[in-house]
Amino acid sequence: MAKRTDTQPTAPHAADSHDLIRVHGARVNNLKDVSIEIPKRRLTVFTGVSGSGKSSLVFGTIAAESQRLINETYSAFVQGFMPTLARPEVDVLDGLTTVITVDQQRLGADPRSTVGTATDANAILRILFSRLGKPHIGSPQAFSFNVASVQASGAFKVDRGADRTRTVKRTFTRTGGMCTRCEGRGTVSDIDLTQLYDDSKSLSEGAFTIPGWKSDSFWTVRVYAESGLLDPDKPIRRFTKREMQDFLYREPTKVKVEGVNLTYEGLIPKIQKSFLSKDKEALQPHIREFVERAVTFTTCPDCDGSRLSEEARSSKIRKLSIADACAMQISDLAEWVRGLDDPSVAPLLAALQRTLDSFVEIGLGYLSLDRSSGTLSGGEAQRVKMIRHLGSSLTDVTYVFDEPTIGLHPHDIQRMNDLLLRLRDKGNTVLVVEHKPQTIAIADHVVDLGPGAGSAGGTVCFEGTVEGLRAGDTVTGRHLDDRAVVKEAVREPTGVLEIRGATAHNLRGLDVDIPLGVLTVVTGVAGSGKSSLVHGSIPAGAEVVSVDQGAIRGSRRSNPATYTGLLDPIRKAFAKANGVKPALFSSNSEGACPTCNGAGVIYTDLAMMAGVATPCEECEGKRFQASVLDYHLGGRDISEVLAMSVTEAEEFFGAGEARTPAAHRILERLADVGLGYLSLGQPLTTLSGGERQRLKLATHMAEKGGVYVLDEPTTGLHLADVEQLLGLLDRLVDSGKSVIVVEHHQAVMAHADWIIDLGPGAGHDGGRIVFEGTPADLVAARSTLTGEHLAEYVGA
Repeated sequence: MAKRTDTQPTAPHAADSHDLIRVHGARVNNLKDVSIEIPKRRLTVFTGVSGSGKSSLVFGTIAAESQRLINETYSAFVQGFMPTLARPEVDVLDGLTTVITVDQQRLGADPRSTVGTATDANAILRILFSRLGKPHIGSPQAFSFNVASVQASGAFKVDRGADRTRTVKRTFTRTGGMCTRCEGRGTVSDIDLTQLYDDSKSLSEGAFTIPGWKSDSFWTVRVYAESGLLDPDKPIRRFTKREMQDFLYREPTKVKVEGVNLTYEGLIPKIQKSFLSKDKEALQPHIREFVERAVTFTTCPDCDGSRLSEEARSSKIRKLSIADACAMQISDLAEWVRGLDDPSVAPLLAALQRTLDSFVEIGLGYLSLDRSSGTLSGGEAQRVKMIRHLGSSLTDVTYVFDEPTIGLHPHDIQRMNDLLLRLRDKGNTVLVVEHKPQTIAIADHVVDLGPGAGSAGGTVCFEGTVEGLRAGDTVTGRHLDDRAVVKEAVREPTGVLEIRGATAHNLRGLDVDIPLGVLTVVTGVAGSGKSSLVHGSIPAGAEVVSVDQGAIRGSRRSNPATYTGLLDPIRKAFAKANGVKPALFSSNSEGACPTCNGAGVIYTDLAMMAGVATPCEECEGKRFQASVLDYHLGGRDISEVLAMSVTEAEEFFGAGEARTPAAHRILERLADVGLGYLSLGQPLTTLSGGERQRLKLATHMAEKGGVYVLDEPTTGLHLADVEQLLGLLDRLVDSGKSVIVVEHHQAVMAHADWIIDLGPGAGHDGGRIVFEGTPADLVAARSTLTGEHLAEYVGA
């Protein structure tokens, strides 16, 4: 083959000029006409204080528009089955590639959803056991706890024309792996009847003790008392066997009460439909308390919690059933699979091996495939979602990550950084929203948003290299090299909280005394048993207020004022000042604008195209009737109060004509957790993850309890905000509370009075206490992974 002899440089190909993602005029949420250029096939980290607009730019603008454009490539018929996405408020978005979003949204909390089903590892295992399991029991469905065994037989007529018909008999059989007793859930529920009614009373005497079941309620209590099936004047304990059966279990039956046709149904199925079929977290607090009191969940005795039928558990490969395999720690299961060698299923084994090795590589080898996906933390859920992308052959894709280091010990962050760099090196664009300096340090390009949060943010403060950020005069740049100092003078405990023989999950019968009256930090690598110790082992009756990472439930009608209960004293204050009913000052009740029903906008459904939301012309987006806005408190109407920031409202309700102590106390707590910039009426759906957790913390601070348990409160917090959080924790302790924090952030560890370090590894390699003492002792000893990283952090 002849060599080229000319030395003239070839002109760049036109396709190579598209090496930037260009954003011009982005105005999503609090973004103020943001215009930036992001290099492709590089790792770009977005920083800034919580609420500065990072997620609005990365997720709400770039990722949302990419997904919308991909959806538009499908036919109108297919789009009708897909979620409709509105175009983000942006003038120009150019150079987009396909976006794969790996966010912190929790995986489904359905009991039948497990780590194995979420990652397809279970699907491969089922095929493997259907091929190699002895005895052979059937297809892969026979090993699925989501498939029930079914048998059916019957006859049907086939019309062959000209008055000729033929009767055909068919028998249908499907073998599934579902345990029939627990229906594949692994647990069975039992309802405590003493929590439903007082059996010494009759129905007419008000025997029911169920929340909301009033004696004059036409749809609940009276349908039992006046159904004609039961004697309303006889105490329940004197019911005959037949009456008790009708009372508790009767199938839905039509009855007439005062001439109205109603449906009578046994109490147990009615309670199950009314309360137990709903998401417990979405219930009102007093209803949730009733459900937790009335219903007990125990491991299914038939399947021992494996969710699988006895037949599915009888088929084995090398003495292991599929239930045994799913219960194994994934790192051990990977070794077991490596020992299988059968050419007939070689591709299956290779695929399963890759998936299991990815779990270990990403730091989740301590999980088991039968772990319910709803029990994973936000960080664990995000890493589980990453698994399907690690071995992908796709290139020139944009991967978007939302704080991938959440829930990771400093020891594990380097491993996560390596994965992000590997994705980039395959030719992908990697966009990361992050606060941790270790991850910011590996960025090729940094975009810093701010300068503040909420309305004080939404602008690009810096764009360039990490060194440029460090030298720049931005909040992130100034705090990038912040290092906390180990607390020398620690508080003396006022007592201890005893935990004895803790065996939850991987704990090895731990005995530990958690000091009270001080700031205690429980740390250790991910999977070492921290949450099991703090959330699963603290004895009942310890007056514990627990603030976990569970998602805040709420629609676009929910806002900080409704979530914290702040709106109640505000409505009462308005009602008292104007001599009217409090309900008038609720946009979800009597005061709502009749045109938009208090939503402030009119939603127009456009079928397979994105719906359009236009401000209500009647109320101009204020959500209230015009007559309600004529009532004032301190010179402001209710819509103006809801438009205030927390800081403004704290001043407004603190003195003068509008002085309302109950509202002021709640506003003080919101300001204490660093949410002073939020407006009272801002929809919860627009809050970032860190803002939601701090909103939850502010709400729980009102509860009466001597011990506060916080699960990674630095989640979503900027480096500059961590100092404010430490001040809040100090104030809680100084007010006489005991604070226990599960945390990886070295600044929080250094500030602790007492550290409990679990380890030394994760899963069955953890579950032990490897250090107890002060931060100074931990740094001096350097005897654990945490000690080494803390010593390095403080420069010891």
